[in-house]
Amino acid sequence: MLFTDEQHGIAEDKTYRIGDLANEFGVSLRTLRFYEDKGLLNPRRAGTTRLYTRSDRTRLRLVLFGRKVGFTLRELKHLIDLYEPEGANMRQMRAVLDKSTRQLTRLEQQRATLDESIADLREVIEYVLGKMGVTPQAAFS
Repeated sequence: MLFTDEQHGIAEDKTYRIGDLANEFGVSLRTLRFYEDKGLLNPRRAGTTRLYTRSDRTRLRLVLFGRKVGFTLRELKHLIDLYEPEGANMRQMRAVLDKSTRQLTRLEQQRATLDESIADLREVIEYVLGKMGVTPQAAFS
């Protein structure tokens, strides 16, 4: 996978309980179960206990990163499913590059729109404060 735990020295056979991962990543147990239902995580079962592998931990980290930057769960599942444990993963890397480039463009456009909206609102606030005879410094202190 693209960002693996190999570089962090985590043993291949280490397992995690649902609460361990929830605490480590600051998510709820319900979130982890939801990601499991969507096929993004695939824990083993020991009775009623879910046991997550190092690979599941990596997948969770990728899902949370992807959600943070605006990818849909469907997009993330597609990208993760392209992973080939024994391959060079060029297809996966090309897909990640393509989706990341498109998402970066979208986010930059959103930022430009937000910056424009913020500037417009500042003008309105200054205008209204001026009409009220209040200086902007006095209004926000």
